[in-house]
Amino acid sequence: MGHLFTAEYALLWALVLALLLFYPLRQLIWVLSVRRAERQGELAEERRHALKRRASVTAGLLGFVFSYFYTLQLLPGPQ
Repeated sequence: MGHLFTAEYALLWALVLALLLFYPLRQLIWVLSVRRAERQGELAEERRHALKRRASVTAGLLGFVFSYFYTLQLLPGPQ
């Protein structure tokens, strides 16, 4: 079991962490963008869906980049 926590599996752990961070991060980004759009005026339902798609892409990229660098720092590399 200890071999799973080596640098060989860093990409696997980065993907797991990115998946766990995806939904809360997407919701946070989406809520902030919807609130900003509502302050600027009326917000149609189609605009909300567009903001949700944009938040999904942003959350996926941001979550993966963060989790990749985090696991590189967390897991010990080859000596």
